[in-house]
Amino acid sequence: MHSPSWFYLVAAILFGVFGTLCLKLSGGLQKWKPTLSLSIFYLISFVALTLALQGIDMSIVYAMWSGVGTILIAIVSHFVFDEAMSLLKVISLLLIVVGVLGIHLTNAFH
Repeated sequence: MHSPSWFYLVAAILFGVFGTLCLKLSGGLQKWKPTLSLSIFYLISFVALTLALQGIDMSIVYAMWSGVGTILIAIVSHFVFDEAMSLLKVISLLLIVVGVLGIHLTNAFH
């Protein structure tokens, strides 16, 4: 679990989250600084994602990138953009966690 691929996956997730936050801040791509930032963040995210794939199965990389990214965006959006966090949303986010863990465990026992 200490391979560089996991470091790249964490970086891909974080930069993907930064890019997604910049999407919201860009005002429909009308503000140039957040628009430029989202392009840079997504580029870094995809490069790191590509590097993570060298040592981790694609099913795990993509599940973690999209799942953990979705969870982080939901949490940050709640606190930064005052988006609602209902019980149903929390349960749904927990189901994402269960799904990602299930994919990881399936590959671990394969």
